[in-house]
Formats: sequence, C-alpha cells, structure tokens
Amino acid sequence: MKMRLRSALTFCGFLFLLLGLVWMAQGSGLFPYPASSFMINQTPWITRGAIFAAFGLALVLVSRRLLK
Repeated sequence: MKMRLRSALTFCGFLFLLLGLVWMAQGSGLFPYPASSFMINQTPWITRGAIFAAFGLALVLVSRRLLK
C-alpha cells in the first residue's frame, strides 16, 4: 500500500514539475507551441509555472522522504 502511494505521488510530482516547466517556457516565449496559444510571451505564466513546478518538486521530495 505504501509503495503504491509513493509511486503515485512521485509520478504526480514529476508531472506537475514538467507541466510547470512547460508553462514557464511558454510564458517566456522559449517554447512557442502551439503558435496560437494564449500563454506565449505572457509573463504571468512564468510565475504560475514556477509555483506549479515548485509544488511538483515538493511533492516528489515529500513522497521520497516521508513514505520510506
């Protein structure tokens, strides 16, 4: 049971981290895909992506430390 929870939290954490990094890249204009995206070159998405990525990293660290 603990192993499944740990795996699920780790997977979700990495997913949040990846999504946050994509949001940051789109907000800064480094990843302009799709071209019609409303997020491209919009600085609020850099902040939102950083918060999302930090949450994902925290989730991974908590799942690794607390669920040994």
